[in-house]
Amino acid sequence: MKTHGHPDRVWLIVAAGLTSALAPIRLPAATATGKVIDDQTGRIIPCRVYIQSDAGKWFFPQSASPEGSAVRYQRQNWINTNTVEQHTTLSAHPFRVELEPGVYTFTVERGKEYRVLTRRVEVGTQQVKLSLPLHRWVNLAAKGWFSGDTHVHRDPAELPNVMLAEDVNVVLPMVFWTTAVDVPPSQSGRNVKGDFPAAVVRVDAAHLYYPRNTEYEIFTTAKGSHTLGAILAINHQSVFDLPALPVSRVAERARAEGALLDLEKHNWPWSMALVPLVRPDLYELANNHHWRTAFSITNWAVPAPDWMRVGSGSGTEREWTLYGFQNYYALLDCGFRLRPAAGTANGVHPVPLGFGRVYVHLNGGFSYAEWLKALNEGRSFVTTGPMLFSKVNGELPGYHFKMKDVKPRRIEVEGVSVSEQPVTAIEIIVDGQVAHRLAPAGRKNRDGAFETKFRQSVELTGSSWVAVRCWEEREGGRMRFAHSAPTFFDLPGVPLRPRKEEIGFLVQRVREEIERSASVLSPEALAEYRKALAAYEEIARTAR
Repeated sequence: MKTHGHPDRVWLIVAAGLTSALAPIRLPAATATGKVIDDQTGRIIPCRVYIQSDAGKWFFPQSASPEGSAVRYQRQNWINTNTVEQHTTLSAHPFRVELEPGVYTFTVERGKEYRVLTRRVEVGTQQVKLSLPLHRWVNLAAKGWFSGDTHVHRDPAELPNVMLAEDVNVVLPMVFWTTAVDVPPSQSGRNVKGDFPAAVVRVDAAHLYYPRNTEYEIFTTAKGSHTLGAILAINHQSVFDLPALPVSRVAERARAEGALLDLEKHNWPWSMALVPLVRPDLYELANNHHWRTAFSITNWAVPAPDWMRVGSGSGTEREWTLYGFQNYYALLDCGFRLRPAAGTANGVHPVPLGFGRVYVHLNGGFSYAEWLKALNEGRSFVTTGPMLFSKVNGELPGYHFKMKDVKPRRIEVEGVSVSEQPVTAIEIIVDGQVAHRLAPAGRKNRDGAFETKFRQSVELTGSSWVAVRCWEEREGGRMRFAHSAPTFFDLPGVPLRPRKEEIGFLVQRVREEIERSASVLSPEALAEYRKALAAYEEIARTAR
C-alpha cells in the first residue's frame, strides 16, 4: 500500500481486492416521489423545496414529469460559511428524489403568500410517496397588488421556473454587469451570455421579466482595488457603452431611454454623492443583505452616525434595517423623493428570488408598463414578510396632497397588516421620525393569518411626508418587516427642511468620499463629487 500526499490531506490507494472491505457501506436508495399542492384547490403548484438529512446533507429533487423542470440553487456566504441557501425550485409537476434510509426534513415554501410547510419523513428501502399541501394565507393579486424583484443575477433561462416557484410577477435581471470603473457594460466579462432584446418576456399572463438592465458595481478604480459602489439602471433600451464615470452621463443615457435608476444600497462609499448628481428614482428599502438564512454581512463599510442609535460599523439585522430606513428618511427630508424598491441579488447571494420584494398596486389588469409606472409613482410597499395595506386620507401610498397654508391640519392614517406570524409594532413615520407606535392586537382571520386594523389621527404643519412600517418577530431573534412608500403633503414655496444631524451626515459622507478618492479619480469625476457636496451644503442652510 502506498499513499499520495498533499500538505493537508492523505488519500489511500488500495489494491482492488481490498477496496470493498474498506469502502463505506452504502445502503440501497429509495425513491421518494411527491407533489406539492394548494390545500384549497388540490392543484399541484410550483414551489421551493429544501431536503436535508439528519446528518446535515442536502438533497435536490428532480421533476418526475418530462414537461416539468427543477432548478438547483446552492450558495454559501463567503464571510459566514455556515450561512447557506440550498434549495430546488420546482415547476407545477410531481417530483422525485433518491434518498438513502434515514430521517429527512422537507421544507416547502412558495414566495410570501403561502405558509411554510415542514415535514419530517422517515425513509426505508421502499418507495415513499408524499403529498405536501401548502396553505395560502393571503392573495395579493386578488387585491390588485403585484410583486417585483428589481435586482436579480439569474440567467434568464432559469426565470420561467424560478419566478413561478416564488410567485414574483416582475423580475429585472442584471444581464449587464461591470465591476471596473473604466470597463463599459458592453465590454464586461461578467455579462450573462446571450442576446437579450429590449422586450418583455412573458412567462404567463401574470409573470414576466424584462432583460435589459445594468448594474454598475465598481470595485476596481484606476486599475487598482478601490470600491465606489453600485447603482442599477433598469428598463433601458440599448447596451450601455459608457464607463461608470462620469456618472452623470450614465444617468443622461438612462433617462433618454426611459430607464429608472435604483440606488442599490445606502452604505456604498459613493452612494450619497450619487443622489444629488443623478437623482435616483428608487431606493432599496429591502436590499441584498436581507436573507432567509442567517444575517451575516454585519460589516457596514460606512458606519452609521451616532444620532441614528443603531450601532456604529456593524450591528444586528434590525439595526442594519433601521440604518437603511433612516438614511432614506434623511434623503426624503432633503427633498429627494426616491420611491422604495426591493432587490435580493438572487443568483449571487444565499437568498431566494423575491425574499425581499416590492408590491405595486394596479387599478386595472396586470401589465409591465402599468407596473413600472406605479413603481415609479410609489404606489407600493416593500416587505420581507408581512403585508401592509395603508392609506392616508383615503389615498394609497405615493399620493401628493397640495396644502394651502401653514395652519396645522389633522390627517387620518389607516389600514391593515396581514402576516404569517403576529406583528409586534405598527409605526407611523412623519418627516423621518416615529410619530406614533401602535401595539397590534392581531386576530387570526379565516385564512389563518394574523390581521390587525389600525387608524390614527396625525397632526401636520407645512410640507410633510408620512409612511407606515411594521415589524414581525421570528424565532431565533430574527425579524421581518414591511414599509409603505411615503405620502407627501406639499405647501408651495415652503419645502421640507432636514434636521441638522441628517444633512450634516450627508455632507460628511461626500466630504469623506472626496478625500478618500482624490488620488484615484479623474478631475471630471471629482468635479461631480464637488457638485454633489455643493448641493448638500446649500440644503444645509435651511436645516432645522
